[in-house]
Amino acid sequence: MITDYTLSEIYIYPVKSLGGIKVLESEVTDRGLKHDRMRMLIDADNNFLSQRNTPEMALLQTELNDEYIRVFHKHNLKLEIKIPLDLNPKTDAPYKEVLLWDESVNVKVYEQNINEWFRDILKIECRLVYMPFESKRLVDTRYAFNGEIASLSDGYPFLILGQESLNLLNSKLQIKLPIDRFRPNFVFTGGEPHDEDTWQNFTIGPINFKAVKPCSRCVITTTNQDSGKRGKEPLKTLAAYRTQNNKVMFGQNLLHSGTGYVKVGDKIRLK
Repeated sequence: MITDYTLSEIYIYPVKSLGGIKVLESEVTDRGLKHDRMRMLIDADNNFLSQRNTPEMALLQTELNDEYIRVFHKHNLKLEIKIPLDLNPKTDAPYKEVLLWDESVNVKVYEQNINEWFRDILKIECRLVYMPFESKRLVDTRYAFNGEIASLSDGYPFLILGQESLNLLNSKLQIKLPIDRFRPNFVFTGGEPHDEDTWQNFTIGPINFKAVKPCSRCVITTTNQDSGKRGKEPLKTLAAYRTQNNKVMFGQNLLHSGTGYVKVGDKIRLK
């Protein structure tokens, strides 16, 4: 029996760890979905910032148009800034090496007015950086199979999660959680909970994907994306039935080959 799987939601995150954008279709580039996590905030020591250490980042939402990214505060829409979308501006800004986990990544820093806006909002010393197209970051060679590259994501170009996996988790919780707690790129319907654990090679629309590693979950999943407040769930409940090697696993990291477009409603076909 062939299970019918359908791509039901697509998300991109223009700035790492800020609010994501739900889209109906997206272009798949050599390093992930177009515009996805090509920018991130760094601290005074040039280490990346995320909701792990700065949960208030959850309160900053993003929007896209053809020229810029609009970042605004979810509870005060007047607090906003527009960031140029062009990743290869005509600028002589030097490259800067920053740390993303234990990797050194070549990026460029945005203008001072942009950095000051984020500093004033988050109340910490920080700067916004972007990854120019010529900056190449290799995927962990233990999992890569063709020298794949990634953006400023935690490690892989894509994360997929089944709606049935979330439904099972929510059936165990007193308060149901939305999908934004888990920050996927792709959500699909059909099949059984955690079917994505068993996938190897498959297609979404015209693009070939390979499931390479379950996604280990951190404290970000316990951060309410509307308030920035933290609790114990869902990690407490997930730990009871989704622990592998002392890590909580939920969703699957993906690599891919080829470029093109994926859209909501595309069929997912296992090979």
